[in-house]
Amino acid sequence: MSSRRAVSDREQRPLVVDLDGTLIRSDLLIECAFSELSRRPHSIVDMFSALGQGKASLKHRLSEPEDFDPAVLPYDAEVLKIIHQAREQGRPVYLASASHERLVSAVADHLGLFSGWFATDASRNCAGEIKAGLLVAAFGEGEFDYIGNDAADLPVWRHAAKAYAIRTPTKVARQLSAQCDDVEHLSHEGPTWRTWARLLRVHQYAKNGLVFVPLLANHLFDWTSVVLALLAVVAFSLCASSVYLLNDLVDLQDDRTHRTKCRRPLACGDIPLSHALLAIPVLLLLSFAVATQISWPFLGVLAGYFALTTAYSFLLKRKMILDVVALAGLYTTRVIGGAVALSVAVSPWLLAFMMSWFLSLALVKRYVELLARREANLPDSRSRGYRNTDVGMVGALAAAAGVNALTLFSLYIADADVQALYTRPEILWLVAPILTYWIARVLMLAHRGQVHDDPVVFALKDRVSLATLGAVGLFVIGAL
Repeated sequence: MSSRRAVSDREQRPLVVDLDGTLIRSDLLIECAFSELSRRPHSIVDMFSALGQGKASLKHRLSEPEDFDPAVLPYDAEVLKIIHQAREQGRPVYLASASHERLVSAVADHLGLFSGWFATDASRNCAGEIKAGLLVAAFGEGEFDYIGNDAADLPVWRHAAKAYAIRTPTKVARQLSAQCDDVEHLSHEGPTWRTWARLLRVHQYAKNGLVFVPLLANHLFDWTSVVLALLAVVAFSLCASSVYLLNDLVDLQDDRTHRTKCRRPLACGDIPLSHALLAIPVLLLLSFAVATQISWPFLGVLAGYFALTTAYSFLLKRKMILDVVALAGLYTTRVIGGAVALSVAVSPWLLAFMMSWFLSLALVKRYVELLARREANLPDSRSRGYRNTDVGMVGALAAAAGVNALTLFSLYIADADVQALYTRPEILWLVAPILTYWIARVLMLAHRGQVHDDPVVFALKDRVSLATLGAVGLFVIGAL
């Protein structure tokens, strides 16, 4: 008889579910903070002021993000499975979160699975002992089950009849097992080194090969120059990864509605936002440490690169045309960084060619994005300064910048100082038609929707592009 009563009691016990890191593989406080900073960077002052009055005050200050959409949050399938099982048993299910009540109510309304919710308000932070007290007052000591994920949930688990845990750190898991008799760890997939490689955009490191352009242009093939260039590549790569993380935090909501970016590790919840936030200063400090081993002027170039790419993430990418000029500038800065690392001069014609060439590719990137939005009947992006109807003009500007780059390349190889570096400089003129073919082909494929969101990534994976690069290399060797 007592066994039957225990089963009956268990089937009637409320199930209480944590939100951040449990029901969703994200953290709404971090999301809301970066959503605010992306639109109003100066609001960081207000955030610190609110935090001085307590965490509840900060959450209240950030509780109405302009782009919050509960439909695109990365919900955990295993937790949803437990919720559905509880509802099938006729058990009431509640959402209890340290996030602000405006956000929690929006999630609860969207899912339609909860009998009620508990959340932070303007004066009370619903976390730890406070959350535990609210649940004990509502349901009684040991009269509810609780699903959580973090150390902040330990006080709540202590008062629960059964503890469910997911994505729990090892130390927290040990503490939970020591204080609770009935514990169930829900299955989940943790991030692997491949996940982190995708987050850090290791495949984008090929772009930093532009650092070698001054080495090749000046025919510096000694070991010292090669080592300095390699160190410069490492410094740029680490710095770029730190900003990729920052950019992903800023773009979370936009990425989740994008056809391919929705699979990024932060957008889909494969890596916790807090881990990415901690990795940013680590990567940046490592990149600066490597830069100091090259030279202080190179460190200055790297710091300028970081400043420009940060400005792009928070401001410039929302400004029409300024965004593509900034992108072209970031590519050209890599070439300048290589020259500074090697203490050599670079032809102004070469830098002008690089700037125009990458301006063309940046415009192709925007063209592809606009074309995809138009074909999918999506509204104008709120995070870009372009309208879907601008697609034709953006394509025309991309073609114009590409043609201008070819003119600048002709001026570069016609320069007397450049010709003096080669035994047969006339062979360099054969490079021009190859570059003309490549940029024209990319524009045509982009028009057909056959180019990756990033044309540089497309080029690195496209066999024709790699063959074109090989042909250019052979002609340059021939000219030597």
